[in-house]
Amino acid sequence: MSSTKDIDNLIELMAKLPGLGPRSARRAVLHLIRKRALLLTPLADSLQIVAETARECLNCGNVGTTDICDICTAEKRATGELCVVEDVADLWAMERSGVFKGRYHVLGGTLSALDAIGPEQLRIPRLIDRVASEGITEVILALNATIDGQTTAHYIADQLDGQVRLTSLAQGVPIGGELDYLDDGTIMAAMTARKDL
Repeated sequence: MSSTKDIDNLIELMAKLPGLGPRSARRAVLHLIRKRALLLTPLADSLQIVAETARECLNCGNVGTTDICDICTAEKRATGELCVVEDVADLWAMERSGVFKGRYHVLGGTLSALDAIGPEQLRIPRLIDRVASEGITEVILALNATIDGQTTAHYIADQLDGQVRLTSLAQGVPIGGELDYLDDGTIMAAMTARKDL
């Protein structure tokens, strides 16, 4: 039996994280081991807690530790504006920018004929229900500027046409760009200069 089996297993798991390959994972694990009391033990405790408590918000799809997230329950965020994003990383990017004060709706992906992802595999039906039941006055389509993102935006715009004001992010978001990789200033400029569809 290998004396490094557990460490090798941790390196293999860490290498599966976005942005980490085998070499980066190896360096990270060695650093954690060297800083066991300061980093490794608290990290392990936090991972256990998050594994037991994390869940998707039943209303919007955000991630938190309660059935309905803090954004959905905040009365001051009931502005009538609903920002539609592809995934939770995009929601967090919008929140980091601090420019949007309404509520969100996380689709959980984009429409993709190649991957057999239709409206039912996403939270599009729930979005349409929310627009009808929550007094939504504006839907901001803040989807990634990719072909699938734009296809999804057009589909949603068709479904909600005439029911609510529809806008999308404007300048600053490059074609093929993803919200999670944009800086806060770019997101702020895009949200501020959004346009009607």
